[in-house]
Amino acid sequence: MRYGARVLFEDVTTTFQTGRRYAITGPNGAGKSTLMKILTGENEPSKGSVTRPKRMGVLSQDQFAFDAFRVIDTVIMGNTGLWAALQEREKLYEKDPMSLTDEDGMRLGELEGIVGDEGGYTAESDAAILLDGLDIPESLHERKMSELQGGQKVRVLLAQALFGNPPALLLDEPTNNLDLDSVHWLQNYLTSYEGCLIVISHDRHFLNEICTHVADIDYQTVIMYTGGYDDMVIAKTQIRASIEAGNAQREKKIEQLNEVIARFSAGTRSSQVASRKKEVERLKTTELAKSNIQRPFIRFQMNRPSGRHPLEVEHLTKSYEADQAIIKNFTASVSRGEKVAIIGRNGAGKTTLLRSLVKNAPGVTDAEFPLDNGKITWGHEVAVGYFAQDHKESIPHDVTLLQFLHSFAPQAAQEELRGLLGQMLFSGDDANKKTDALSGGEAARLIFCKLMLQKPNTLVLDEPTNHLDLESISALTLALQKFDGTVLVVTHDHGLIEEVATRIWNVHGHVVEDFKGPYEEFQADAAKAGR
Repeated sequence: MRYGARVLFEDVTTTFQTGRRYAITGPNGAGKSTLMKILTGENEPSKGSVTRPKRMGVLSQDQFAFDAFRVIDTVIMGNTGLWAALQEREKLYEKDPMSLTDEDGMRLGELEGIVGDEGGYTAESDAAILLDGLDIPESLHERKMSELQGGQKVRVLLAQALFGNPPALLLDEPTNNLDLDSVHWLQNYLTSYEGCLIVISHDRHFLNEICTHVADIDYQTVIMYTGGYDDMVIAKTQIRASIEAGNAQREKKIEQLNEVIARFSAGTRSSQVASRKKEVERLKTTELAKSNIQRPFIRFQMNRPSGRHPLEVEHLTKSYEADQAIIKNFTASVSRGEKVAIIGRNGAGKTTLLRSLVKNAPGVTDAEFPLDNGKITWGHEVAVGYFAQDHKESIPHDVTLLQFLHSFAPQAAQEELRGLLGQMLFSGDDANKKTDALSGGEAARLIFCKLMLQKPNTLVLDEPTNHLDLESISALTLALQKFDGTVLVVTHDHGLIEEVATRIWNVHGHVVEDFKGPYEEFQADAAKAGR
């Protein structure tokens, strides 16, 4: 498959088998979504062919395509054959009974057979179960899709893909806009799925939990590995290391043989020289194709540490309406070096809590967010680095990347700023690229450049892994692990929470549950309490 003059992958022959769950991996731009579109039939390959099953569950990326339909009907549309039969049956039943022909009666019989075979008599209840698992309350089931928020639409479209237990499921970023509870529900659902699953996701933990195989796009081809994402990374690293070690040994041997050839080529030992030349030819090293994987380097440093207690919260209350509190009477004290993960269902108030906390925070100038009650005190020598959920909106328009960074460090040399951009995979002329042209992932990486330049001692991050590929998420996770300062982070990324957090704030039912311990202990405690 080509994208313009660029080859994404070529001469790919593989079979996705029933009973296996595949991840498609590769960095942003490698061709993951292109391959998925070829598999679904949305795009055609430049060369070759694809054989597909008659019915597939596909996660739609068009959030507005079903705006005119009820939520429950949108889910049922996932089984196109059943939906067509239901619609045709309804039109026939709407006819005057006296005008029904024998042909109509026979067709109604056929349609009833299709409806029965496809589970149409329990379709609405089956759809409701899926919606409930994905946190779409019953009160929304009869609403039009146009009335739902973006995140809710995505979850309905996911339910649509899952509906009717299709023999093949093709899901592109199914965990986007899902909270941890919904992700766990989806993991359990997919783990028990008996068909062929093909999924793209930037959630490493999710892939490790559900996948039996990984189709990795690299070296302009697709290589199949057994196991989850981490298994693929280990196997891929070992294979490349083995080839590199073999090449090193052969190169050493070739060097020795060339020395012999040079020494005796003018002498009488021509037969020995000829045999050595043949040996050199035989030992030619395996040419290593260039990998398209690029890993950013993120390292958060501090100009100076904060005081022992960088943040004190007393009786924080925040409402959007007088009688509807989002956060009620929250009190907490954060110690220097703690890493707090803020979790909860979508709409619970996580971002509201974070925006309340950064009100008047040192180093934050764009976070005006009035409180209803309570007091927030930032401690001695605190310097806050803020990553907003709508981080792209915080970047000014019509300036270059260099100009953006220079505004935060006027004393910095261009070489330093270019070096920082290079760490985050902005190379060459990218430094003069206008901010208006940035993708979501590029905008996130630019904000990380800013944070590394500012060197704050307290990081406040709202969904920092959105729009990042797996390599960037891994780099961010490692950077937060090594950071000596304080971290407050809202995220649905299980791996980041598990590997970074030392404390959990669980937002639910207008309160913030403060658990002083890592996520694994929080889960164990919740399971014991039956939460």
